[in-house]
Parts: sequence; structure tokens; C-alpha cells
Amino acid sequence: MSADRDFHPSGVDLRTDQAHSARIYDWFIGGKDNYEADQAAGAEIEKVYPTVRAAALANRHFMHRAVRHIAQAGVRQFLDIGTGLPTEPNLHRVAQAVTPDARVVYTDNDPLVLTHSRALMTGTNEGRVSYISADVTDPQSILDAAELRDTLDFSEPIALSMIALLHFVTDEHAYPAVRTLVDALPPGSYLILSHAAADLNPEQSARLAQAYHASGVPMELRDREQVLRLFDGLDFLEPGFTTPHRWRPDPADIGLSDQALADRDRDVMQHAAVARKP
Repeated sequence: MSADRDFHPSGVDLRTDQAHSARIYDWFIGGKDNYEADQAAGAEIEKVYPTVRAAALANRHFMHRAVRHIAQAGVRQFLDIGTGLPTEPNLHRVAQAVTPDARVVYTDNDPLVLTHSRALMTGTNEGRVSYISADVTDPQSILDAAELRDTLDFSEPIALSMIALLHFVTDEHAYPAVRTLVDALPPGSYLILSHAAADLNPEQSARLAQAYHASGVPMELRDREQVLRLFDGLDFLEPGFTTPHRWRPDPADIGLSDQALADRDRDVMQHAAVARKP
């Protein structure tokens, strides 16, 4: 796609001349909904972080496993913030494959995601899917959205998914946003979260952050203790606070040696966990 300014038929400026984290991620996982600015930024990031594509896929597979597990546990409602561009299977496909009547609300601040919202909202006849154009830095606007209250029942557990999102949010907003959202969820709800790590491969992490900053996308890397704070008051599901590929791993990752897992930790460079609200 061209890097010239593009506008949605509704008149929304898609800002295609500026790199966006969701579209860079789309490029990393082989998607087609990205522009020259995103591709250029992604190429520079890949130079300093050669395993970035593997890390993006590890995040996505973690989300699939976590959503599947929670749906199998009986949760039928999901709020996905920082949705990104549609990539099959989307979260609602995973949830509704287990529980056909699952209800999902997607939220993102990229206007290009809004143009794809119809694709995101195609689910089962029994379930329901909706989309909110909002920013995680204003969590109350998400909670107050009519689409959220019309789709999800706050008297029943809800799984909140924040995959590879909060490292693009400053401390000023990240911690209050998670607290506001989790506080609003009923008991028995879940938080699914992954976050770029500052401490698993420090030198490469620093280069990664610099590359994102250079592309105009601020990045706030956090270490283990800082990411743990995002789960305050919640109870971790087994295997606890870990990395995406270690969380109830795919068969291909079962039986890897300790050294192979440690190497993957350094390559993927993410913290991840799923926790339950008591």
C-alpha cells in the first residue's frame, strides 16, 4: 500500500504516512494491512531485533492458548484491548470454537482497524462480536461505551486481553488503566497479558526501544517486577508468571532442554501470564 495519506470513506484520516504499532505488528506476522511507513519501521526494528517475527508469533499463540483455556473453563465473555488488524484466527474465532455463544468486544485506537471492524465482527450465530474505537489511556471511555454494555454482562466473569500492548503506554497511563479496567470486572474474571521485557535480553531490549522511538512509536520496556505490578490483587493460573512460549506450551515446545528454553526467552523477550480476579 502507498504511504500517501489515505482516508476512510467516512472521512477518517488513516494516518498512513506515520508508522503505527498495530500495523508494524501486522507486517511482522505476514499481514497485508500495512503501509510503507510501517514496513520501513518494521525493517529497521528487525535489523536490531532479528527474532522479532518469532516473538510476535509467540505472543499470538499465547493468546490463542490462553483464550482457549479460559473458554474451556466456562468464561463466555472477552474484552480485547489493542486488538490490532484481523489475523485468523482472531480471538472470537478461538473462543467461539469452544463456546459458540461467546461474546467479544474488540478495542483499538488505530483508524485502520475501524475500517476492518466488519471482518472482526463476523462470528457465530449464537455469539456476539462488537468493536469500540478507543484508547487504553482513557479506560473509562471503554467502560462507558454503549457497545461494551450492550455486548457484555458485567454480572458474569469477563476475560480482559491485553496482548503486547502496554509497552506502548507510559507508566502514567498503564498502571491506572489496568487498575480501572480490572476493578470494573466482576469476581472470577481474568487478565491475559504479555509485555516486552527489559530484563531478559537487556542490550537487545534497549536497541529495540530505540528503533521504535526512531520510527515515532514510543516504547516503555519494563522488567519482571514492573510487569508483576500490573497483576496486583490477582491470582496467577499455572504455570504462573512466565514467558509466552512457556505458558501451557504448544506440543512443539514441550520437552525442550533448559538451554533451548532459555534461548527462546532471550529471543522472544516477553513476560506473560494469565491471572484470575478473586
